[in-house]
Amino acid sequence: MTTTESASAAGTAAAGAPRGRRGDVQGTRRLAALLLSPTLLVLALVIGYPVLAGFRESLYARGEGLDAEGFVVEGDRFVGLGNYTAIFQGDRADAFWNAFSNTTFFTLTTVVLETLIGVAMALIMHQAFRGRAIVRASILVPWAIPTAISGLLWRWIFQADGAANAVLRQEILWTADGFPAKMAVVIAEVWKTSPFIGLLVLAGLQMIPRDVYEAARVDGAGAVQQFWRITLPLVKPALLVAVLFRMLDVLRMFDLPAVLIGVNQKSVETLTMIAWFEASNLRYGSAAAYATVLFLYIALIAYLFVKLLGADIIGDARRHTKRERKSRPVRGKRRVAQ
Repeated sequence: MTTTESASAAGTAAAGAPRGRRGDVQGTRRLAALLLSPTLLVLALVIGYPVLAGFRESLYARGEGLDAEGFVVEGDRFVGLGNYTAIFQGDRADAFWNAFSNTTFFTLTTVVLETLIGVAMALIMHQAFRGRAIVRASILVPWAIPTAISGLLWRWIFQADGAANAVLRQEILWTADGFPAKMAVVIAEVWKTSPFIGLLVLAGLQMIPRDVYEAARVDGAGAVQQFWRITLPLVKPALLVAVLFRMLDVLRMFDLPAVLIGVNQKSVETLTMIAWFEASNLRYGSAAAYATVLFLYIALIAYLFVKLLGADIIGDARRHTKRERKSRPVRGKRRVAQ
């Protein structure tokens, strides 16, 4: 084979390579779409249809009313955005904004406290000491207790003659309607769900190689510097996912304040509780409107959290893969001598 023939053959192969790679990529995408189609179908049926059905229900009102000619009309009637107008500006506006502020307060307060306590729990469980298994099991016990049982337990603690007032030596009405009721819900929620964040952060800590800490100690880094420069950046993906899950969970809080304090208590009433109350009184259109507003609120919080705080784990992985591909050395063309 001559040098000219080799060069032409190499050029033909190089010209055909991109087409082959594009074909492989398209084939991989088709296969991925085929494999994901059952999951997408299930999600459309389980999530998409209820959301659309709930929005449709929020456009109707049930009960008796008068039509344009003054005749009594019974059953479901189309009211358009009337339920949403009543929520934001009508007779139910005060209840909505109260529930909205309570939901936001519980979300911000509990998630911040749970993050701090959960990271501390993870650091303790990650240490090697005698009896570590017992400590890990005891820390995870509150998370394993059902929420209703946890609410009953804390209701007994926060009674007028309960353990909380006995320790504080004060008569505080924790389970009455007021600011102490908010604090009771926050304490019970933080106690129950802090181990969840601690468990996910512990999984992230165990993925960090010990060689990184040994190299940092050799360089003279102290414990605080190791935490801020090594531990926290490397557990950031797991921590952000845990915080996101907790935020989405607290935004739809219902069972703990309902069992601990009770329903129809303004100090602890959340958006989920007020939607349940409307549905229990057969006002399904209003309940669907509350649920739709809560859904949009949760979706907005999740979107802002992912975009602003960098919790897009899949996107980060894709960008990391692209950087690795770009950093790979490009093979040059070789001339084949006769």
